[in-house]
Formats: sequence, structure tokens, C-alpha cells
Amino acid sequence: MGTHGGGLYVGRRAAAAGAALLLALLVALLALAALYGRCRQEEAPPPPSSRAPGPAAPPAPAPAARSGRRLPRHLLPLHYDLELWPRVRPGQAGPFAFTGQVNITVRCLQDTDTAVLHSAGLRSSGAVAVRGPLSEPGAAVEVAGLRQEEAAEVAVLELRGRLRAGRRYVLQLGFQGRLEEDLDGLFLTRYTDRGRSSMLIASQMEPTYARRVYPCFDEPAMKATFNIRIVHDPSYVSLSNMPAIDVSEVKDENGSLWTVTTFNTSLKMSTYLTAFVICDFDYVTRTERGNEIRIWARKEAIKNGYVDYALNITGPIFSFLEDVLNVSYPLPKTDLVALPDFGAGGMENWGLMIFQEASLMNLPSGEFTSRKAMIALVVSHELGHQWFGNLVTMNWWNDLWLNEGLASYFEYLGATFVEPKLSLDKIFYVHVVQPVLREDSEIVRSLSQSEDKIKGSFSLMSLFDNITYSKGASITWMLSGFLTEKLFTRALTSYLKEFSFSNANQDDLWTHIQMVIDGQDEVQLPASVKQIMDSWTCQNGFPVLTLNLTTGTIRQEQFFNKKNRKNTDSYNNTWIIPVSWMRNGSSQPLTWLDKSSKMFPEMQVSESEYDWILLNVNLSGYYRVNYDQLNLKRLAHLLETDPKAIPAVSRFQLIDDVFALTDFGYVPIETALELTKYLAKEDELFIWNVVLLNLIPDNLESTLKNYEVYPLLKKYLLKRMLPIYHYYAGFIHQNVDALEDDYFAQVYLEKLFATACWLGLQDCLDLSSELYAKWMDNPEHKIPFLIRKTVCCYGVAVGSDKEWNFAWKMYNHTDSVEEDEDILLYAMSCANEPWLLYRYLQYGLSDTLFSSNCTSAIISHVMTKDIGHRIAWEFVTENWPLLNQGYGQELLHDVLKVMGRFVKTDVQIQELQVFYNATLEEDEREAITVLLESAKLENIERRKLLIKVASWLEKNVDD
Repeated sequence: MGTHGGGLYVGRRAAAAGAALLLALLVALLALAALYGRCRQEEAPPPPSSRAPGPAAPPAPAPAARSGRRLPRHLLPLHYDLELWPRVRPGQAGPFAFTGQVNITVRCLQDTDTAVLHSAGLRSSGAVAVRGPLSEPGAAVEVAGLRQEEAAEVAVLELRGRLRAGRRYVLQLGFQGRLEEDLDGLFLTRYTDRGRSSMLIASQMEPTYARRVYPCFDEPAMKATFNIRIVHDPSYVSLSNMPAIDVSEVKDENGSLWTVTTFNTSLKMSTYLTAFVICDFDYVTRTERGNEIRIWARKEAIKNGYVDYALNITGPIFSFLEDVLNVSYPLPKTDLVALPDFGAGGMENWGLMIFQEASLMNLPSGEFTSRKAMIALVVSHELGHQWFGNLVTMNWWNDLWLNEGLASYFEYLGATFVEPKLSLDKIFYVHVVQPVLREDSEIVRSLSQSEDKIKGSFSLMSLFDNITYSKGASITWMLSGFLTEKLFTRALTSYLKEFSFSNANQDDLWTHIQMVIDGQDEVQLPASVKQIMDSWTCQNGFPVLTLNLTTGTIRQEQFFNKKNRKNTDSYNNTWIIPVSWMRNGSSQPLTWLDKSSKMFPEMQVSESEYDWILLNVNLSGYYRVNYDQLNLKRLAHLLETDPKAIPAVSRFQLIDDVFALTDFGYVPIETALELTKYLAKEDELFIWNVVLLNLIPDNLESTLKNYEVYPLLKKYLLKRMLPIYHYYAGFIHQNVDALEDDYFAQVYLEKLFATACWLGLQDCLDLSSELYAKWMDNPEHKIPFLIRKTVCCYGVAVGSDKEWNFAWKMYNHTDSVEEDEDILLYAMSCANEPWLLYRYLQYGLSDTLFSSNCTSAIISHVMTKDIGHRIAWEFVTENWPLLNQGYGQELLHDVLKVMGRFVKTDVQIQELQVFYNATLEEDEREAITVLLESAKLENIERRKLLIKVASWLEKNVDD
């Protein structure tokens, strides 16, 4: 899935457990403005915006799919004849149901008197029969009974005779099930198209929802071919994995007419890839190398050209992947369907990929936008799955990374192929490696696990996380780097050809890479591919390398939070690590660290301050680097004199590593700050973004102003920000369209401008007032989208009720699109007059002005502002009986999430406790007390840290 959710794309995440959720409330690292969807309720969905917040965001949680019981290996499915009949007519009211019939041809591998297959939430309908052995015409085995074991999600056919090993049989089962609106299995969803309300039916089978749609052998290694028939209302079109080969009619028991669409026999595939869509959509089409590509969407979206971009890139990415992998796409057609509502970013079903609308649509235009980048990434991910996942599938879910990690790797290669404006190494590091390095140090799970761990009640959905996707992609990137891309793709071709229409585990991949390595002499490895790669896939976490320049010694240890380490914790892992390195600007031959510590005489340096070393150049390896003070001092000096001597990705990595090392207690904060002195010479926005996120986290803006560090930070940062600020402000003033091709400007310019205004840069405040005033004078004069949120916020902040009232008027404007509404909803919380904020909160109580999810957003927005958190807190406590009726615990958690940032004393905890004692059950109260105490300790620690930062800034602010 793809973002990234099918194969889910970046995958659908499992719902977090209660304790983890509560802990997350106090971490509070969420940008609240992005948390809430469309607030004002309108009939027609708006057109997609021209910009997405970023590529491939992981999809929303879904009910956890369990791995359930593994099936016995007595029977092997060969072929399914499947008929599905959703009993749905346009405009009909629910509840809805579907019926079906499945005939499964199986080969018996071991004598048995039971047939066990998966079935969940289905009821048997009609007679159950077993025909065969097929070598004996007319033969059958009598069925004594059918037993459903709901907890194990299996159906057991108890037989009066025995199925004999080596013979083939057909299991015949009729079934019926409920058609829910839950986005799993076979589901119904409602939407609006051209002002009319409509319904469609679609499917999502990964990981184990096929068993909710038809009885089957629902394990990835139990591949079979499928003949599928769908019975549906004549006004709908029906789609499945293969092309339709026949359309006929049938009457139901009441004599009503239905259409029967029959599809060609599928290739051999896993049950989780079977797919069905029944809809009243239109499509656009083109053919690429004989592959008919169709993109289906709401008629309005097709007419307006919203999917044209996706259509234009799909064929070229297909061809790119075919050429790189040297393996042809085996299907004659590919349908991509854009659903108004879908639980994943995308799902890679063979021949019938399904996406959220937002993952495929954008406003038609010639210019490049970050929305287009996101579409290219999502589409490329799902296309990568046509080889990694569909053609060759992991044996079992413990090696899910073979699907998701490889698809995530090729996602970036495919997207940058069709959009060369995207810098592959920069975007891969910023969107994949850096975020998962942050996450992987806290998660106790390896990339690959033994099969026996993934069974029983284990939640498979928990595997669709950033470890599987992004760590999988990161170690693939590292592997390709030390093998060379040429040898790596040669090994992948060999792997794909051997296991086509079959299954593999990670050892099979290592074997094929080893075969390629053994057949050449350009690349020499210090150990077998399996030994090297198992050290990365079978161990938790990742290493940090510490370099001592005087001795030339590199030492490795697992990267962990030294501040939280317990004496009982064990961190003895070692990795076999490829070390790319650079000396004084010259790249050096790759070397390897294959033990806990090793001396490299070539890395000993002279006493010259111009003699420096950089490890893990351009983040080619999945690890962090810690330098001794001597090298850090030289690197800091180099950055101040000649920053471009260090590649951009390595500058980003250097800063990201040193702040992570600070957070985890490896180096003092002062060490990290020394590397920021050069920033006046830094012209890369993606590097500025990581600096600002570390120095001014989004969730701490409102609290940082309460500390003595703020005026020092203002003076220190503004002096360094002015060159890059004025560079981009020039475009905003004169020619903002020139930034259309600058992906990082589209994604990160907002943070730069928001920080400049937050630091009180008068030019930024004046620019915001000026652009906001122009918009007020002429609403057709749009504020540049790149900085619209900042301009609206500070336009309201430095204005009066006149500016606030204009934002309110535009929010209620019928033509406003979702993204503008979200911006205005946030901007109205930026008012600096308490009475305006109080009035805004009162408006939020009105269910005629807002839908329910907006009230929570408004309270959270106001609560995060400098003057707003007390006002919002008093508002919540005064109006709790009313708020509790509509929003209950969810709102309470949102409020706690923000208020926790301000708790520094026992008195403040007691104030919150009085309220929670009156509103929560006893067990929840105890949990909240513990968490508030933890928030207080966290805030005390932060205060100590900020005192150190302030002390360092006082000494360096005038440098």
C-alpha cells in the first residue's frame, strides 16, 4: 500500500494503543493547523488545491487487521471462480448486503477429512459441496457440516470422506455479507458529483480483508488464478483486476434486471490483491507500450482535467520501471481509480489501483507544484508494487518490507524521472531517511522478524509503519550505494525473474545479490551479503559512529537516548557498516567498519585547521555520525569560510545529526549551536528548515516567548536569516511565479517567513499587512499560496477587528476551497485582542456556523497562541457541559496536549487536576496525573536547556 498506504501507500497505520496515545498527547509535536479536515459542510467537494502539504503522508488508522490463525498446509488453492453480487441500487437506502458464490479448485497435499479456509463476518448461503477428485468425472466428497470459527477467522468444512494427497478438488461455497461504509473489505461510500448525491462500491483487501468478502485461502503465499464475475445495477460500470470480456443480464428473484460483467482470467496472485469497483465514473485514457491505462474519477473531476497530470506521468513511470528492472509489465490494462473516500493514500491491486482523490488530482496547469510532486510519488510507489509485491510477493507479513521498502525506494526514482526538477538525493533524505532516523531510535522493532512472531492476535496493521516503508527504503538506498546501481538492478532483475508469480523472503533477495557479486570483481565486500544486510534488517535501531581524528579510530554503538537509559537496558548490537568519507573536499574510497571499533590510519589528520574529515557523505548509509571536538571545530570553521565545500545534503545531515545527538545526551547543546554560526551564508531552504525546526519547534512557539531566550534568539537568528529572507521576499514582491519550479520553496518557504514574522522582523510584518490589505481591497487579488498562512495570520495579528471580520467573511464565502478555509480558520486565532479570540471561541460553539470537527480545531488553534492559551482554557472549563456533549474525551485530549506545554509547577498541575477530577473516570484521572507530572518534568528540563541556549547566545549574539 501506499503514504505513503497500499502496499497500503507510506501504509495505513494501526490505531495506537491507549497508553501510547496518552503519551503522545504530551509529546505534542503536532502542527495543529494540519490536524483537522474540512470544517464547513457543503454538498459538492471542492476542486483540489494546487499544493499539497508534502509528499506521501501516511494514511489514517484503520481497525486493526489480525493475522489470525495460519491455515494448515493440507490444501493449496489453484483457481477461484468468484461471483459477487452487491444488492445496491442508486438512491436506495441501507442497510446494504452482498451475496456471492465461490468455487475454489485446490490440490490436496496431505490426506485430510477437513477443509480449512479463511472466512470472517460472512454467513453461509445455499449448499456447501466438495467435487472431486477431478480425475474422476462426477465424483464428490460429502460435507458433514460447515463450522465458522469467528475468533480464528476460519471456516471448517467437515467431510464424511477424505481428500487424498496429489488429487484436485473443487470447494463450492455460497455466502452473504454486510456492505458497510468502513473502507475495508468490500465497502460502500457516498459522494457528491455535479451537485448530485451518489454511491459507489469498492474494495480494500490488504492485509487480511479478502476473507471478509469471500471465503478464501487468505495468505500471501497461497497464490491462485481468478475468474471473476460481478453482478451490478445497469447504471454502474464494474471494474476488476483484468479486462472485462463479457457483459450480460440476469433477473433476480423479484424479476428485476441486473448487469453481469465477466472478467478475463487473472494471473497467479495473492488474495489481498483482488479488487472490485462498481461506480458511475468517467475516465481518461492513453496507451503505453500496449498497456491501456485508464484513470477513473467523478465526472466533474474528469471534465475539469483534475486527473490529466496523473495520466500523463503513469505511462512514462511504467516504461521507466520496465527499462530499469528489465522485466515487462504482464497485464494488458491498468485502471487507476480516484475515490472521494479511501482509507489509504493508494493501493496497488494488480490492474486496478485505488487511490484517495487527493493522491491523484490537481488543478490543471503547466507549472510544477508540490501537489504534482506528491501525486508523482504516490503513483510511482503503487507502480513500483506491480513488480515488488504483485509479481513477487513476500512469503509472509514478517518480510513486508520487501514489498513496501522496495516500492518506497523506486517511488523516488520514478517520481524524479518524470519530474527532474526534484533533486533525488535531497528529497529522499528530507522525506525518507531523516524522519525515520528520528523515529527508529524510539521503536523497539526490527525491519524483518521471524515468521512465528507474526501470528495469532498480532495486529498486521502495526507493520504498515515508517519502519517498514522508510527504513526499508533507506537500507535499500544504502545497499544500492555500496553495490553500485548497476549491480543492484542486475540482482533485482534476477530475483524478479526467478520468483515471478511466486513468493520470496529476504534471504532469497540476499542470495540473488550474492550471485551477482560473485560473478564480478569490481566490488569487494567484507562479508557475505546476508551477514551484512541481516545486521541492518534483523536488529532494532541503527548505529552512531564516533570518529576520533587524533587516532583515526571509528567506534560504533547503537543510537539510543542516554538520558532515558536504564541500567538494565542492553545495547550490544553491532552492524557491518559501509563508510563513505571525504577528506578536505576530496571523496575517498569506501571503507567498512565490521566490528565495534577499528583504527583507520588514513583518517588521522595533521594539526592544520584546514585538514578535516566528513563521514557518511550525502547520507549514503543509515546511521548517524558523532565527531570529536577537534573535527567539529574544523567543520564549523569550514562552514563559516566556505560552506559549499561540504555538499548540501551533508550540511543538512551534519546539522540534523548534531541536534539529534544533543537531544539524546551525546553532546552538549552548545556543540550544535556552534554549527549554526555560518547560516548567513546558507542559501538552501531545506537546510534552514531543519535548523528552525530544531531551534523553534512549531509546538513551542507560544511558550518560547515567555523565556529570556527569545530576545537573544531574535537578534542571533534574524542577523543570519536576512540574506535568504530578502532573496525570497524579492520574488514575493516582484515575480512569485518564478518560484513555481522550486519544490523546497513551495514546501518550506512558509516556515521561514512565519519564523521571520514571529521574531518580529518588521519587513515581514509590513509585507503581511500589505498583501492582506491588497486582498481586502480586491478579493480577486490572491495572496501567494507559498506564504498565505503566514500572511493571513500576521495580517489579522497586526490589524484590528476590521481585518478579523474580513477573514471571517472570506471563510464563509461559498467559493472558498478547503485549503483556504483551513488557513483562515487558523488565521482568525492569531488576533492579538482577547475579546476577538473570545468571540471566535463563542462562534465555535455554534453548530450552524461550524461542523463539529471545527470546534475542536478552533479551541486548539487559540490555545497555541501567546495570549490565547489562558483564554481558551477558561473557555473550555466554563463551557465544558456543552462541549462534553458534542466532543467529549477527544476534545479533552486535544486540550491536554496543548496545556501540558505550559505546566511548570505543582500549582499549575493542581489547577488542571481540579478540572480533570470533575470530568474523568478514576482510572483516567490517575493516568492524567502521571502524565501531567511527566509534562512538568519535561518542561523543567526544557527550561534548563533554554538557560544554556541563552547563555551561549549572550556570548555569541554579536559575532
